[in-house]
Amino acid sequence: MRKLMLAVGGSLILVTPLSQADVVGLGASVSYWDSDLSGEAGTNNDVVDVENDLNLDSDSNANASLYLEHPVPVLPNVRINYTLVQQSGRGEVGLAGFDGVTGDVQSDLDLEQLDLTLYYEVLDNWVNLDLGLTARDLSGELLVQEIGGGQQVSKTKVDGVVPMGYVAARFDLPFTGVSVGAEGNFISYDGDSMHDFNAFGQYEIALVQFRAGYRQMAIDFEDGNDRLDVEIGGPFVSAGVAF
Repeated sequence: MRKLMLAVGGSLILVTPLSQADVVGLGASVSYWDSDLSGEAGTNNDVVDVENDLNLDSDSNANASLYLEHPVPVLPNVRINYTLVQQSGRGEVGLAGFDGVTGDVQSDLDLEQLDLTLYYEVLDNWVNLDLGLTARDLSGELLVQEIGGGQQVSKTKVDGVVPMGYVAARFDLPFTGVSVGAEGNFISYDGDSMHDFNAFGQYEIALVQFRAGYRQMAIDFEDGNDRLDVEIGGPFVSAGVAF
């Protein structure tokens, strides 16, 4: 992972002279993401299907981002992004059970991540291209509890800071305020992998930006005896301002 960070970082240093913002820019946005969950969770060598066994369904999603761009050479621009996914459901894990829990169960998944991205503008005209590095602070916890009976509880928890590559591209249609684009983060190393991509259409009027698109996030991450291997995807809408 260290070699990956050095390689990407070295490439970014080479491209930084290609484009610089003319003035300081500041923007923020909030979004609603209607996401579905699939995949598996594992702890102590037991594995459970979060969709078919636990029937997890979306309760709430919180998504917000903030960015700062500046004309100072060499120094990267900064983006902060926060995502919270909460899912719950009632399912059944049978007599074989999961981590000591058997029968009918109530399950709750909290998945939280905070991204700090340092990036450079490689192109900044009607074609926009940003490249950078993201440090993602990931925290996920799955609680599975028996309904009735002995009230046995299982906890699966993963926690870590993960370096990821960052790329964003946008194509503006001149004089219309309309654009299309995509952005994402990615990493794959030593059996663990993550990606988080979205594609969107955007309409901008004055200082306000509206987006609609599709976002997909996949996490395959092991932390000690616990593992999350899940995929979350669905449409989103967002509103933001840019100064």
